[in-house]
Amino acid sequence: MAKLTIVANIKANPDKVELVKSELLKLIDITRAETGCINYDLHQDNENPAHFMFYENWDSRELWQTHMSAPHLAAYMEATEGAVADFTLNEMTVIG
Repeated sequence: MAKLTIVANIKANPDKVELVKSELLKLIDITRAETGCINYDLHQDNENPAHFMFYENWDSRELWQTHMSAPHLAAYMEATEGAVADFTLNEMTVIG
């Protein structure tokens, strides 16, 4: 089975940037320790500090889906409720 790449874009409300950033940072170490996680890298836009992006690679879609139902993601969703203006997620496959 092909590995899965995830690109997740998170745009915080302007007055909630630090809250969202601190909650996203909490996800890194615990997620990197999960089965199937190859990399889990958080980025912050240089021009727009409210825009965050996770670049992730997983051994399989099934293992990524297990991650998506993990308690630490539920805790993140609860902690940032109302603080995120926009969220997009793309499931991608390396083709070259």
